[in-house]
Amino acid sequence: MPILIPILQGLRLFDSLPVAQLTTLAQTLSERRVERREVVVKRGESALGLGFLIEGRLQTVDFTLDGREVGLDFIEEGDFFGELPLIDRQSAPEYVIAVAPSRVFFVDPDRARQLMFSSPAAAEAISLRLAQRLRRASRQRAVLALPSSFQRVCAQLALLTQKNGQGQVVIALPPTHQEIAIMVNTSRETVTRTLQFLQGLKVLARDGNALVVHQPDTLQEAADGKVSPTK
Repeated sequence: MPILIPILQGLRLFDSLPVAQLTTLAQTLSERRVERREVVVKRGESALGLGFLIEGRLQTVDFTLDGREVGLDFIEEGDFFGELPLIDRQSAPEYVIAVAPSRVFFVDPDRARQLMFSSPAAAEAISLRLAQRLRRASRQRAVLALPSSFQRVCAQLALLTQKNGQGQVVIALPPTHQEIAIMVNTSRETVTRTLQFLQGLKVLARDGNALVVHQPDTLQEAADGKVSPTK
């Protein structure tokens, strides 16, 4: 299915391109639909090009030597991925897996490299994306260094919070318990118990597809070890 111009204009990296360039590019692109848990990119394979997520959610993951899945980062709607292999011309460093039914497309490697470095605006977008990845990776390492699974789950939840249009602190489209578990090296059951504990304290509550964090300070205190099920 061809990609429509308005869709391209709503994606990072394309929003600064003129319509004429987008029209030419759109003719070379086609949409790919993937189901939940379907692998979009395999670690070690040659660059497929620059990927864009139109709809859904993806997660970058890797595996430990003993086969445990480790969640690294999330790719949200409107974002691009796969830039590292294009920059250094090496293989994909991680798996990209759909954690919800998703719509993606790829710009082939040659066109992608030309697009990435064709203008200061495009180069800035790529640099900003890399900076965000590095900052999130740094925060994720700090989470994994926390001594208890309870703290790690709470810290991960705190990292996912944002303010909505009404000024509420929310976790929009929260990951599943299993997806949180692989991000913080714990079990799905531990995540479930932690969320039940926080809901019991009215720290957070589900509202449709979101979690509303009514007590963000308490959530942070739980991440810091000042609040726990044993205290």
